[in-house]
Amino acid sequence: MSQATEQPGTLMRPPRRRWRSLGALAVGASALLAACGGAAAAAHPAGHRAHGSGAGGAVPLVVYSAQGYDANTVAAFQKATGIPTLLVDDSTGPLLARIQAERNNPQWGVLWVDGNQPFAALDLQHLLLRGFEPPAAWSTVAQTVIPPDHSYIPTGLTMAAALVYNSAKLRTPPTTWQQLLEPRYRGLLGMNNPAISGPTYPFVAGMMSAVGGVQPGERFFRRLKANGLQVFPTNGDSLHALQIGQIDMAAIQSSAIFGAIQADPRLKVVFPKPVTLLPGNIGIDANASSRVIAEAKRFAEFVLSPAGQHQMQAGDPHGDSLFWPVLRGEQPNPGIPAMTSIAYQTINPYWWGPREGVLNQWFTTTIAG
Repeated sequence: MSQATEQPGTLMRPPRRRWRSLGALAVGASALLAACGGAAAAAHPAGHRAHGSGAGGAVPLVVYSAQGYDANTVAAFQKATGIPTLLVDDSTGPLLARIQAERNNPQWGVLWVDGNQPFAALDLQHLLLRGFEPPAAWSTVAQTVIPPDHSYIPTGLTMAAALVYNSAKLRTPPTTWQQLLEPRYRGLLGMNNPAISGPTYPFVAGMMSAVGGVQPGERFFRRLKANGLQVFPTNGDSLHALQIGQIDMAAIQSSAIFGAIQADPRLKVVFPKPVTLLPGNIGIDANASSRVIAEAKRFAEFVLSPAGQHQMQAGDPHGDSLFWPVLRGEQPNPGIPAMTSIAYQTINPYWWGPREGVLNQWFTTTIAG
């Protein structure tokens, strides 16, 4: 979910997602929406990740998304409901930047990205609709990540980071994160920069939480750097470094790991204790019109329906579709271990969310620099 930069209007995804160029889409969608006061839609050529503009130029529901299965899910929603829907697909950072830039004139109706920290930060700014509880048979794990004010809605579960390693070179992988500080693992580990890779910040925050807070966490990452930690922009870059032997293991999101393992039998996964739970979520613009809010609620309900869950699991079978479902009775795609076998933790998104910008800047300057 490889990106070289996180600039609005560009998108380069690592192998776990299909590569796609969205400059024309994101810029074009922004211009169209601005030109029509936030109520625009247009037909897009085949291959662009946008859907919408019903007959007669109907105003679309605008979905900002960074999910690999979003295009087919949005298309299925539009077909099932007849609601014109425009998908603006980009990476998480640019989408959040767009939302902040549009605070006085929001162009979005639905936000769909991984991580509950950014949603908690948006909720604290009163930008998310509160109190919406879609009918859903939540799993026990999903119930632990639903916010008390119901300002965002979990749609799938991954781990913010596990370890993928080359079993042909590394015979004994670490079973705890602290073991990565040992001399035997010097120079073998790579990870993403959280300022560029959206799902990496929850990993950083989770590690800091696990070792006792921000200052102990900063010491931990400084020690990792002293032990030869290598930092790359995103999953694709970290996986490439692993494949060419620059590193022997990488700490990245679990869905990316499962996809990489499908392509390379040398790669194996280990879940060092503890790993941090990373939900994908949907949020609805609190300042949208009543029509948009009603349509956005229907979108969330569709995603949590059997048809929507099928689209999520089918849309990116070698990447983002490799998640744990949030609904009772739904099974993950083949090759995903039972969540009961993993020692995971949850962290308080309302504490860590507002600190994301500061900690990402610290990491970029101190650890990645």
